[in-house]
Amino acid sequence: MSEVPDWLVRLAERAQRLSVPPSMRPPDGRGRLAAVLMLFGEGPLGPDVLLIQRSTRGRRHAGQPAFPGGGVDPEDDGPVEAALREAEEETGADPRGVQVLCALPELYLSHSDNRVTPVVAWWREPSAVHAASPDEVDSVERVPIAELVDPANRVTLRLPGGAQGPAFRVRGMLVWGFTAMVLDSVLRAGGLDRPWDSSRVEEIPPDVLASR
Repeated sequence: MSEVPDWLVRLAERAQRLSVPPSMRPPDGRGRLAAVLMLFGEGPLGPDVLLIQRSTRGRRHAGQPAFPGGGVDPEDDGPVEAALREAEEETGADPRGVQVLCALPELYLSHSDNRVTPVVAWWREPSAVHAASPDEVDSVERVPIAELVDPANRVTLRLPGGAQGPAFRVRGMLVWGFTAMVLDSVLRAGGLDRPWDSSRVEEIPPDVLASR
């Protein structure tokens, strides 16, 4: 068992104060409640975060990297319990070894009509993880934060129509969209980011866009 490190305490405190972009503010009475788990740990290569690669057989977001998570079920006691349950179902992460630090402001995703609550947690007793739900998850990765913030792994991704957003190229994955936006905001709030060339713009690959 390990104590919550100072860098993560600072990250959690600051991340709770992040402002929600106008385009992601939840509309009244709309949207399915959902939650994702931002599970930070101390791995062999230093601080890391747990990501999944969604199954290529999925109907939505096929093959995309993401945080573990999903919809809030009626049996769940809110988004925190949903995030822990989904992480266990998708990766096998034992919730008894997870210490929840905070829930971030709810974010609305208009293309999927989901109201998503990111939940920040410390992996005080890491457990073995794997693709526990093959129909939903192809692989599971503990991605070192040092790799995420490496300027060589950062790029701005442009979608058809001109919209742009941050992206990460790590562990053979292109992390983009909602997951990349949340990672970028939270790591920056925690003071863990490094200067990178945001003017390096790449068009989103057609196969990646098709899986959206």
